[in-house]
Amino acid sequence: MDTTLRDGEQTSGVSFSAAEKLTIAQLLLEELNIDRIEIASARVSEGEFQGVKGIMSWASEKGYSNRIEVLTFVDGGLSIEWMKNTGGKVQNLLTKGSLNHLTHQLKKTPEQHFSEIAQTIALAKENNIETNVYLEDWSNGMRNSPEYVFQYLDFLTKQPVKRILLPDTLGVLIPTETFAFISAITSKYPDIHFDFHAHNDYDLSIANVMEAVKAGIHGLHVTVNGMGERAGNAPLESTVAVINDFLPEIEISVKESSLYSVSKLVETFTGYRIPANKPIVGDNVFTQTAGIHADGDNKNNLYFNDLLPERFGRKRKYALGKTSGKANIEKNLQELGLQLNPEDLKLVTQRIIELGDKKETVTKEDLPYIISDVLDSQTYQEKIIVESYILSHAKGMRPSTTLSLKIDGEIIEEHAQGDGQFDAFMNALAKIYKSKNLELPKLIDYAVRIPPGSSSDALCETIITWINKGKEFKTRGLDSDQTVAAIIATQKMLNVIPSPPEASGLPEGEGDKTEKGK
Repeated sequence: MDTTLRDGEQTSGVSFSAAEKLTIAQLLLEELNIDRIEIASARVSEGEFQGVKGIMSWASEKGYSNRIEVLTFVDGGLSIEWMKNTGGKVQNLLTKGSLNHLTHQLKKTPEQHFSEIAQTIALAKENNIETNVYLEDWSNGMRNSPEYVFQYLDFLTKQPVKRILLPDTLGVLIPTETFAFISAITSKYPDIHFDFHAHNDYDLSIANVMEAVKAGIHGLHVTVNGMGERAGNAPLESTVAVINDFLPEIEISVKESSLYSVSKLVETFTGYRIPANKPIVGDNVFTQTAGIHADGDNKNNLYFNDLLPERFGRKRKYALGKTSGKANIEKNLQELGLQLNPEDLKLVTQRIIELGDKKETVTKEDLPYIISDVLDSQTYQEKIIVESYILSHAKGMRPSTTLSLKIDGEIIEEHAQGDGQFDAFMNALAKIYKSKNLELPKLIDYAVRIPPGSSSDALCETIITWINKGKEFKTRGLDSDQTVAAIIATQKMLNVIPSPPEASGLPEGEGDKTEKGK
């Protein structure tokens, strides 16, 4: 039973609109084939009322009414009336599963509580509403007041109740307790359907789910992405994978291949981001980072396990960064249909490692840009080098640059201001060239782009168009910073243009012949 729309909505800051609730309900039942869904708490708000009413209208047309459940309360029939008006057919009645909660929150005796519960169940039956019953704080009840729990279960098993729901409300159970508590209950009441509702406060929800299944539980409560109050509930995606891989005697109907797409949609609706390392649906789960792993995958899939990404509608990736080896890069090149010779592959690998050292993320989509930049850098000889620079930009002051440039071994420094940092850089460069009686090409176009499809912040490419002696040409720079990329493109320009006789020391016309990148 998925309770994303009820318990999952108790995640701090999360609230679904009526339209979002309907969309998620449709996906859970029809796309994922979840058996049951819990969609709301009764009497919470007008928006919740309209949301449930809309879902029930759709569900009645599709024949799903008995697969949709609503949390209700022992409140003298108010929840039942609310459900009638929404068209709801199944209530999950919240009651007290520990003597501590009963005594200190309700301040009632077990007999008083049971009497009111019986009246609520009877009223629901009169209105053709099925009843399941939650035993709130059941796990602490089993720890601290088991006599009360079994007294209550003896009473409930004589009521017209379809399912009894056992929640670890505060997420306190450890796996051995889960197995022991549920085994004791399922063995004593073999003909009753019990559900287990795990919370994840100690990161033990999936371990507890496994033990609950081994102990004979009949139903499990989960949420998409493990959403829920505090540390959340048992995540649907991990529960499905664990049961399918480690409990083969258990059959479930959930469609694995749709888990990721539904997970991402819920992430979008809630704004509640999935951690990159979250099992099954996290961005990094099927990403190999170390080069040795990519190499092993090339050699009989040495680093594969049973969690194949294709099961969940995903693909394996090979990360690009400072721990990348040639194998990672080759894997990504294969997907792009590209091939490099060993020397060029080594240069590209080194460039990616450099970006990784700067804590930049490089994606597969960035690779063609890196390759282009690396190979382009080999087409000219660097005689003019930007040794260093300081770029400054402060509110109320014009941007300025201090530039140190090496020309044929001589270092020259200049300072200039401009309308922007790159403009200030170009003004400082112009001062240096003027001091050497050199002429700069004219900048006529400036464009910046990121790799199409890339979601990383690693790279941007700056393409500058220049005109020199009537001829146009372009140079490109690649960096994580737009201005730095422009400076790299400018340094390329300085080395691509023919060296004037004043700078080269050669007879006029000879300088052109020495330039490899002309």
